[in-house]
This record gives sequence, C-alpha cells and structure tokens, in this order.
Amino acid sequence: MKFIVFGLGHFGSALAMRLTEMGHEVIGVDNKMARIEQLKNDITHTVCLNSTDKEAVESLPLKDAHAVIVAIGEDESASLLTTALLKQLDVKRIIGRVVSDLQKTVLMAMSIQEFIMPEEESAERLAMRLDLKEVVDSFKISEKYSIVEGLVPKKFVGMTVGETDFINGYKVLVLTLMRENSVAGTSNPKREATGIVTAQTVIQENDILVLFGELMNIRSLLKT
Repeated sequence: MKFIVFGLGHFGSALAMRLTEMGHEVIGVDNKMARIEQLKNDITHTVCLNSTDKEAVESLPLKDAHAVIVAIGEDESASLLTTALLKQLDVKRIIGRVVSDLQKTVLMAMSIQEFIMPEEESAERLAMRLDLKEVVDSFKISEKYSIVEGLVPKKFVGMTVGETDFINGYKVLVLTLMRENSVAGTSNPKREATGIVTAQTVIQENDILVLFGELMNIRSLLKT
C-alpha cells in the first residue's frame, strides 16, 4: 500500500519508518530540509515542501495514496491548513493528528473521521492499523509477541474456537472475544469482552478476536 505522511517530527518519522519497514511505499513530507536529509535512507521517499502550498501539495500522488496522515504537531495552524487543503483536493482517507481539544473540534467540523492522539496511540499501533484493515488495535508485548484485536475472518464465523484450531493451525491463542451488546435505553451498541473463551465458544459475525502470538502468525490468520 502507499501512504503519505505530512510532518516528520518524532511521531511522524517513527510512523513513516515503521510503515516502510512493513514493506509499504511511504512518502514522507516536511518543510525542513535537515529532517529530509536525516530520514532519506529510512523512508521510501522524502520530499521537502510547504504543506500549505496548494500547488506543491498537488504535485504529490494524492489519489494513489491509501491514506494521508497529517502528523504535524508543533504548528497547529499548519496542521489545520494542510488538512483543509487535503479535503479541498478530495483525498479519500485523511488521518489527522490532534494536540488540543480545539483542534479536534475543528477537524470534526471538517468531517475528518480518523484522529491520531500521540499521547494515547503510539506510531507502532497506528502503523499496525494501517497495515491490516482487519486490525482494530494492537499491543506489542515484546520484540517477538503481540496482542492484537482483529475482525473475525468470515470463514470462521459459526465455528467453535475448538474447531478453528488456531493454536495448531496458526500458533495463535485466542484470549477472548469482543462482542456488541445492546445497552438498554441507548441506540448505540457497546462492545464488551465475552470472558475467557473455551473450546465450545462459538464465534459470531462481527466478533473481534483478541489474539496473542507472533505478529507474522496473527497477520496470516487475519488475512485468511
């Protein structure tokens, strides 16, 4: 997949490098040449330009990008102007960085649906969500093992956990399932853990599997 990251500060550069390591094509954009020179060997492509300059931004392959991430954090006005410009250019998926409540309110007014909150979400976790659309969230336990929340693949719907044989087939352990439960008096269903799964637990459509194992094995399972 192809991603464009605006802003190569601490968070943006970490995200761009991680996505590059995952095998994606990444264009990292910043207005400081020193950052571009520093990161040019770690990111697929690096471009120095002013992200509030319409002509400069139009020169980027925006329509080919699966997502454009505005990771600018040190200049809120530049972040908002860049986001507004991307909306004007009909970019299909924009993820905006939020550093204040006011900024989030403005982004929501622009109909931005996805946000990054670096204080709550690491670049590693966002990279995982971008890498696999089936991933809802992830937590890196060690260099080898992760816990990943992922949408259940259709082929496993209606099967029991025992029938899926995730342990022998994928070397992955199912810790629990997250399932929507309607809350009385509200129109929005709430997702809750079903508790510790057993071999007899039946997997339902729209369940979220909470998986433990090596990342490559979890990726293989979720892509089936």
